[in-house]
Formats: sequence, structure tokens, C-alpha cells
Amino acid sequence: MIVLPTTRGDAALRAMPAVFVMIWSTGFIVARYAMPNSPTFTFLSMRYGLSIVCFGVWIAASRAAWPVGRVQWLHLGVTGVLMHAAYLGGVWAAVKAGIGAGTVALLVGLQPVLTALWLSAAAAPDRAHAVTARQWAGLALGLLGLTLVVWRKLGVGEITPWNLGLATVALIGITAGTLYQKRFVAPCDVRTANTVQLLAAMIVSLPLALLESEPIHWNPTFLTAMAWSVVVLTIGGSSLLYLLIQRGAATRVTSLLYLVPPMTALLAWLLFDEVLTASMLVGMVLTAVGVALVVSVPSNQSVRPGGGTGDPT
Repeated sequence: MIVLPTTRGDAALRAMPAVFVMIWSTGFIVARYAMPNSPTFTFLSMRYGLSIVCFGVWIAASRAAWPVGRVQWLHLGVTGVLMHAAYLGGVWAAVKAGIGAGTVALLVGLQPVLTALWLSAAAAPDRAHAVTARQWAGLALGLLGLTLVVWRKLGVGEITPWNLGLATVALIGITAGTLYQKRFVAPCDVRTANTVQLLAAMIVSLPLALLESEPIHWNPTFLTAMAWSVVVLTIGGSSLLYLLIQRGAATRVTSLLYLVPPMTALLAWLLFDEVLTASMLVGMVLTAVGVALVVSVPSNQSVRPGGGTGDPT
């Protein structure tokens, strides 16, 4: 039997968070490819259904434990509606309505800021968890960076009240879902938790899909986008996150998530010729620094992963 050197295993572990962030970034790009060929909630309902089937096979093969008790199933269902149906539905509908992949990635990328500030405000009586000057500075930088990007996008007609509203729904959904999960969801197996969440999201999304009259274009682009969404984003992303949690490297992902919006914007510029100016790049850098200032955790504090997970876009 050949045993891999420890250094190679350590290198693979160090690379996992970066790979996960790359996978997360491609979700916004896949939305750009998929949305011209399918109505939003029809695509997402199919994605949820196929993902549930894949997770079911994985769960059966590994005999993964299901969440215990109806209350936990209910909590996971609520997080599924917020973190899958509302978040993905909002992002993909916004892309369908004309917003750029890089822009929507930046908007929903403010979720860690809102989450951290809410948690700090909720713990206001406890001075140890109050909003710090560093966090306020991070919020100011993030909003300044967002303003630079959005103002430029308004100038070219990309952002409208409609698609901005849809992106805001996505931001509220992922933020509320994160807070709800942190408060109510007990630690459990990522695979079964994701399956329950996806089932709840499909129950909510399917009626909306039945109201859509736009036909599906069964072309290679649509099929590739669906396969990537199910296999790489939902199954692959969740599998990688599961490994990161098991190996204690999940917190490293947070330190790299700030790179998702600029990475998405660069990919969108290369693939779709989306506008990318110097002022927008400066705005993205400011937003990334702002998010880092708000959510950075002191080295003497530990982070315990929750039960369920969100779904890479």
C-alpha cells in the first residue's frame, strides 16, 4: 500500500477552502448561462429535485443520520426556504432581469456584514460583543465600495428597481437564514440537513414554477448549466464543505469568501463582456476589506460549524 506524504495531504487540505470559494463563484456565472434558456423557478425546482435524488443515494450508501425530531425538521425547513428558495430564487431572478453576475455577487456578498452587525447589536448589553469601532469602519468601507460599483452600473442601465429589489430579497433571505440557522438548528449531518432544506425549497418553488409560461430550451448550454448546478455546486460544494468541517478547516473558508465578488466580476468580464472599470475594481476591494473588518474573529475565539449549510449559488 502506498501512503501519501503528510505534506501532500496538508497541501490538499490548505487548498480545499480556495477550491470551495472557486466553486461558489461559478454559481453566479452559471446563472448567466442558464437564465436565457429557462424560467427561473422551473430551473431551480428541477435543480432541487435532482439534488435531492443525488443526496438520497449518497445518504443511503453512507447510512448518514437524519435530524432527530420534528422540531429540527421544521427548523431545517425554514432555513431551506430562506437560504435556498429566497436566496437562490432572488439571485437567479435578478440575473434573469438583467443584473450582472458580478454586481449581484457583490450585493449578496454583504451578508456576513449584516449578520455580524445583527449579532453584535443583539448582544448590545454585553459589552464584550458590542459593535466595535473596527466593525463600524468596515461597514462604512463596505457601503462606500458598494456605492462605487452600483453608481457605475446605474450609469449603464444594468441596475433597475426590479432587479435590485430581487437581489435585495436574496440578501435578506441568506442573512435571515444564517441567523435563524445559528439560533435554532442543532449540529447534524450536512448531507441529510441539505436534503431537508432542498425539499422545503422545492415545495415553495414548485408552485411558482407552475405559473411560469416561458419554455425550456433543451440545448447544450441549459443541460451543462443544470449538470454544473447539481453536481458541482450543490453536491460538490456541499461535499467539500462537509470535508472541511470534518477536518476542522471550515473557518478558513470565511477568510476567502471576500474574494467571491471580484472573482465573479472578473469571470463575468471575461465570459460575458460585463462592464468592469477601475472605479468598480476599487469599490470591490473596499467592500472586501470592509467585510473582512466586520467579520474577522480574534484568534482566541473559536467558531463551531452549524448543522445545515447554504447552497453555493
